[in-house]
Amino acid sequence: MGTKNITEDNAADRMTYAGEIFSLGEKRRKQDVLDSLQPEWSALHRDGYIHIHDLDAFGLTYNCLAFDLRRFFPFERFTGLSQEAKIIGVFDFLKEFLTKLGNEQSGGMAFTNFDIEIAEVLTKLGFSLSDINDTLLRAAFVSFFVWCNNSHERLGKVSYYVSLNIGLARTDFDRYICKVILEEFASTPATVFKPNIIFKVKKGVNSEKNDANYSLFQMALKTTTIKMIPTYLLCDAAPNVGIDHEKLAIMGCRTRVADNKYGSTVSLGRGNITNISINLPRIAMEVINNCSGDTDLRIKNFYERWDKIAVAAAEIMETRYNALINNRTAEDFRTNLQYDLWCVPFSNPLDEIFKNGTLSIGFIGLSEAVEVLTEKKYYKDNKAYSIAKQIVNHMRDFTNARRDAAKFNYSLLATSGELISGRFTELDITHGFQHEITKKGFYTNSFHVEVDSGLTTFDKITKEAPFHAFCNGGCISYVEFKEAPINNERALEELINHAVEKGINYLGFNFDLDICGNCGQKGIFDKCPKCESREIIRVRRVSGYLEVLDYFTKGKKKEVKQRKINMMEEY
Repeated sequence: MGTKNITEDNAADRMTYAGEIFSLGEKRRKQDVLDSLQPEWSALHRDGYIHIHDLDAFGLTYNCLAFDLRRFFPFERFTGLSQEAKIIGVFDFLKEFLTKLGNEQSGGMAFTNFDIEIAEVLTKLGFSLSDINDTLLRAAFVSFFVWCNNSHERLGKVSYYVSLNIGLARTDFDRYICKVILEEFASTPATVFKPNIIFKVKKGVNSEKNDANYSLFQMALKTTTIKMIPTYLLCDAAPNVGIDHEKLAIMGCRTRVADNKYGSTVSLGRGNITNISINLPRIAMEVINNCSGDTDLRIKNFYERWDKIAVAAAEIMETRYNALINNRTAEDFRTNLQYDLWCVPFSNPLDEIFKNGTLSIGFIGLSEAVEVLTEKKYYKDNKAYSIAKQIVNHMRDFTNARRDAAKFNYSLLATSGELISGRFTELDITHGFQHEITKKGFYTNSFHVEVDSGLTTFDKITKEAPFHAFCNGGCISYVEFKEAPINNERALEELINHAVEKGINYLGFNFDLDICGNCGQKGIFDKCPKCESREIIRVRRVSGYLEVLDYFTKGKKKEVKQRKINMMEEY
């Protein structure tokens, strides 16, 4: 493909002239922001103790947002149009809306109940199950999926981060729309792996055989066995119990916004404002370099050092928030203002709006940090596992305390680490931190067991589940299959049921997917078994999104090489 030496900060980047010009300005803007901060804060980022995400957006915009299409759809535009023009117009509006909003914020955009929302919009436009043009509607959905997948127009280089939460259909029309979404996404070429589709699993709605939407759940599983999408938001898992499942959504690769000091515990009409991730392995290596004591003393020193860095991270985010509300006006967010997307009217002062969002402290490399502190892999040793849980609990206690003491909705985020998995490792080595954990060239996402752990599917879920209760700002667990589990929906369903029981908030399934760029043959190969071409497109999950392996960051490319499958066992 001629792309083997591509190195981007984001796997979704496809550089163009406009994107290259943007990138030049982006790098300058990031340096200017760092230069404007207190020197000790800038040093934490530059030296690799923390990563200030979306640094170019500092004080200019927020991160992500979940919304409901029914609340702002422009029905007046469709007066007098033919039925065909209405269907085409609905999806044209979606593309227009997402383009405008995607350039107004720095992160993901999520429809909270996309199937229900589309069904209600079409109903209000005069459609019913008996008179819908099925062929045209299906073609419109496919066109929309391809647009989400192929348009790297944001900032001249990046695809739009679009998430469609589905699965809670209440009417026959809702169910029809959900069915069309799943069938048509499954029918698209293997090279179409966006948007991110999240199926909400809920007892009494779709998770049991007598539920009205059980057949949709089965269809979702079948689609996942082919495309790795949908992923699954588990509404009955402990972290999500008591939250209105129709108002809960996943944004981007894992972001979850729920608790709110100023209103209802929902995702709808809310988003993350900003987040900073902390490099846990760096702190651990610094501790053992300066401490010859036993494990308990090391852990104590680790907490003390982490607390100081976390306080600085919180102060940076609060400074960023204040710059946002003091330097911007509603007119700077014209799409938000036009469609009134937040949970409070956008005519309010920005502080009254954005205080409903979250400030998230994230982390990466828990597994490596525990190994440094205890000399054990946390997923192999009971004491190390207990320490791992204590560390994440400590971080959550900090965000809770900060939330209670301040005006902000602090949360703990299990960072995906697309860029920083490699960036942190390289900076640690540069600064003289040498350890067995740095040799592989990347750190493990958030609290995940390491990618070469070899744990079985059920054991991996069991090991990672307790961390979901702590990471209220968002998290995901994956299991890794050797190959696409075609015709094995039952295995996925068993894993989902096990994940609900253990307390997993959000679950995904991975497998290697190679596609011949010449004839479209799918499988796992270096040379196409059908046409013998070596023009191979390798699709892998980089964080929460699927992407082409050639575009992965350096750290993630190294991670992929070390991934081992999780063997499936009888349950």
